Amino acid sequence: MRIETVRLKNFKTFENAELDDIPAFCIVVGANGTGKSTLFDFFGFLKDCLTYNVSSALLSRGGYKEVVSRGKHGQSIYIELQFRLDITGAERLVTYILEIAQVSGKPSVEREILRYKRGAYGSPYHFLDFKRGKGYAVTNEEDFSKTEEELDREPQILSRPDMLAIKGLGQFQRFKAANAFRQMLESWYVSDFHINLARGSKDAAGYSDHLSVSGDNLQLVASNLYESHRETFDEIINKMRERVPGIGIINPAPTDDGRLLLKFQDGSFKDPFIDKYVSDGTIKMFAYLILLYDPSPHPLLCVEEPENQLYPKLLWELAEEFRSYANRGGQVFVSTHSPDFLNATRLDEVFWLVKDAGYTQVKRARDDEQISAYMNDGDQMGYLWKQGFFEGADPK
Repeated sequence: MRIETVRLKNFKTFENAELDDIPAFCIVVGANGTGKSTLFDFFGFLKDCLTYNVSSALLSRGGYKEVVSRGKHGQSIYIELQFRLDITGAERLVTYILEIAQVSGKPSVEREILRYKRGAYGSPYHFLDFKRGKGYAVTNEEDFSKTEEELDREPQILSRPDMLAIKGLGQFQRFKAANAFRQMLESWYVSDFHINLARGSKDAAGYSDHLSVSGDNLQLVASNLYESHRETFDEIINKMRERVPGIGIINPAPTDDGRLLLKFQDGSFKDPFIDKYVSDGTIKMFAYLILLYDPSPHPLLCVEEPENQLYPKLLWELAEEFRSYANRGGQVFVSTHSPDFLNATRLDEVFWLVKDAGYTQVKRARDDEQISAYMNDGDQMGYLWKQGFFEGADPK
């Protein structure tokens, strides 16, 4: 799966914005308040709409009036995604459209569409089309010999108008596109890492397949890698030895009460010490490596400002590991303020955000002739960022 286009209208500071031809590794920069966190929250918002419902996703963000763009309260929120997705053994360019409005004071899904072309030519077919909880989904979409008129459209009525159709229909294999999209959305990872939650002992019976968005199961995931993917775990430890002075061994260790904690061995001392006494940067680097060397990458990974608490010289290698993760099949979005991190990026990978008349605009490094010329001459992106070549990006 790879997202190629994101279009947002009336979503917070994005009154009308588009990111197009998005690369597998996408970096977003901009001054404080330009909308980087809002862009990342869009991914979380869409996942929350699926996991719960639209009302809950809005309420957790202050309600509809806090999510719709300022001055646009009488208008709807419009979200459009275009992405590549394997459906019935063939890769398709799929478009998902979600339009949310407030009707009689309550949130409602005004329109939800899932469409793609069944062949190389012609207009895309709507395989799912709903308005305010009523609509249809196609059940024989994989039969490409059928004409549009011969497709079986099964009418459906949802239990409430603020529920996504893909939430219910996506549970059933017969709705191929909805099922594939739901599975993709459920696997998105939008990081909300907290170092204090990553420390300390954890119940050994907890979730250990993937690192949680907060990092509160770090010990359990490390233990799972140690037991089931020892080569991967050893590779992570070797990376830690290279980057953190004194680190020799990291072991997930059981406690007397049946829980798990992390023990770090400093090569200069005989006895290991628990993660309570390890620096924030060490914990964060270990967590990132656990995340990025996951044997089963998430289809989408979003991380804000990974440079915090990390030594600047480590950021080039970290950027390369994000890119490697993307090359394995998990698309990566990263926001950053760090010139050191940006120096490891390529011309095609960088977007920047600017505020104009209260709304966010999206610009791209490769579309700027001056930035492109300097990069082609061997300059690095972070130096150009520091020198003010990203027009409109500096705080006023």
